[in-house]
Amino acid sequence: MASDSLMPKSDSFTSARVRGASHIDFKTSTTGVAAKAMRNELSALVNTVQDPETKKAFDTEMQSFFYLFTRYLSERARRQDLDWDRIKSPSDDKIVPYTKLPQGSPQNLNKLAVLKVNGGLGTSMGMTGAKSALEVKDDMTFLDLTVRQIEHLNTTHRVDVPLILMTSFNTHQDTLRIIKKYANQQLRITTFNQSRYPRIFKETLLPCPHTADDDKKHWYPPGHGDLYNALLHSGVLDQLLAEGKEYLFVSNSDNLGAVVDHQILQHMIDTQAEFIMEVTDKTKADIKGGTLIDYEGTIRLLEVAQVPNEHIEDFKSVRKFKIFNTNNLWINLKALRRVMETEGMELDIIVNPKTTDDGQAVVQLETAAGDAIKHFNNAHGVNVPRSRFLPVKSCSDLLLIKSDIYSLEHGQLIINPQRMFETTPVIKLGDHFKKIAQFQKRFKKIPKIIELDHLTVTGDVYFGRNVTLRGTVIVVANEGQRIDIPDGCVLENRLLSGNLNMTEL
Repeated sequence: MASDSLMPKSDSFTSARVRGASHIDFKTSTTGVAAKAMRNELSALVNTVQDPETKKAFDTEMQSFFYLFTRYLSERARRQDLDWDRIKSPSDDKIVPYTKLPQGSPQNLNKLAVLKVNGGLGTSMGMTGAKSALEVKDDMTFLDLTVRQIEHLNTTHRVDVPLILMTSFNTHQDTLRIIKKYANQQLRITTFNQSRYPRIFKETLLPCPHTADDDKKHWYPPGHGDLYNALLHSGVLDQLLAEGKEYLFVSNSDNLGAVVDHQILQHMIDTQAEFIMEVTDKTKADIKGGTLIDYEGTIRLLEVAQVPNEHIEDFKSVRKFKIFNTNNLWINLKALRRVMETEGMELDIIVNPKTTDDGQAVVQLETAAGDAIKHFNNAHGVNVPRSRFLPVKSCSDLLLIKSDIYSLEHGQLIINPQRMFETTPVIKLGDHFKKIAQFQKRFKKIPKIIELDHLTVTGDVYFGRNVTLRGTVIVVANEGQRIDIPDGCVLENRLLSGNLNMTEL
């Protein structure tokens, strides 16, 4: 075994890590005690693995977790919050408008790889498997659309852009099964698994699992900030560099607006930027999105979880923070290798409190991929059109995507030219539409909404076929009542309430 493992016999890595840090960071003896207790527990976990290869990989994973945990302890002991008064909006040269970007050359695409963060389960929408397997438009899934887009790029420009999928232990098997159907397509697909870290009990700061193969519920994927570690340890980063790839375009698999963009790639090459974050203008609906800030002369990502309670309203305001992070990221692969080898990727820790099924308080230590911006030279934001940020987080989003507002062209969503307004309608479906099965049952067919401004639906409501919605439509079924909107019905500026009274708005 490597000398820097968590094995009890040769724990030089961890004891040195704790000893070296204890003089500087650990202000309280309890911090040292918690680190030691965690190290013993992790060693015991590693020793539950029999197969040597599996053991070695699991040991590396637990080392990474242990390092994150000791950083968490040390930060907790120091209680160093961001000084709110030092936070400024980034200077103009740090946020470049998309309209100022140069035209790109398709030949640059040979230096590009595309990575989709594919670790999410669609639990909030009532799904059990990988969210990317959800049918979103014309019987095609998120993954189908991505494959169609990249295949179109490869065949049109005669280039070789590979698709990389970062899965989690929740979605890995599912994804492997799904991608078999793309075997004959014109693109190469690589999958790798992000880390699997143990949840920790809030009170004792000890890991929830007792063995390496303990129940899934005791583990978690540590956020998309784990991307860099997982790329390195899986060997995918070296594989890409060996193939001559220089740039990586990263986005969430549920963001249907995140398509390869020639102009951003050209801009990245021209400016020699090592990292670009796509940001877009904030609206009232985006109050939770992370934003770019200038902190003591450095550009940094600020997430809502890092904001002190007394400044939350400040953070949400559109006045001070005008943009937010779309999580579409462009990364120079050689620069990433350099950062990982020299300084390491120290990302701000986001503490995500959870409650287990049996009511125990646990903690997940997570990181955000965009936070890496502070590690790279010439890193900046590009302010992109809203059309590059079309995430499907709820069934309200899904209704918009499935509707006649959008059509598909080579896997890419194109807004309907008959739509008179630049903005898309605001859609708010109530709890009865929260789960995908309910959503499918309640719409016999997706309504025509090309002239819709706003739709709010609450309560037990069903839509018939060929319904048209225009202007502002509000449908409210009161408790114990059900509203059926008949086939062929046209609702324009209407309020429908519980006893099926129609009121003109």
